[in-house]
Amino acid sequence: MAKHIKNVDVKTLRKFLKNAGCEHKKTKGGHEHWTKTGLNRPITFQTHIEPVPEFIMKQILKHLNLSIDNFWEIFEDKKTDDKDKQEQNTEKL
Repeated sequence: MAKHIKNVDVKTLRKFLKNAGCEHKKTKGGHEHWTKTGLNRPITFQTHIEPVPEFIMKQILKHLNLSIDNFWEIFEDKKTDDKDKQEQNTEKL
């Protein structure tokens, strides 16, 4: 069963976009603009509306040609990568 994409906060969206291979280009007037090679136009969303509305999330996924399941797979991979980095840093100490 697919997880929903309601109540996704801006921080989570940023992590997802980074892990999906997008790059933050600029922020102007409360709007962040992200790009990725192969996209016809940038992904833009408002940073002052929290959580990100579901219809915006669906538009972003459609633009990236991804499903809701892909969103959570990519985001969970990012969380796993963060934990691995923290464990590596702890081992170094």
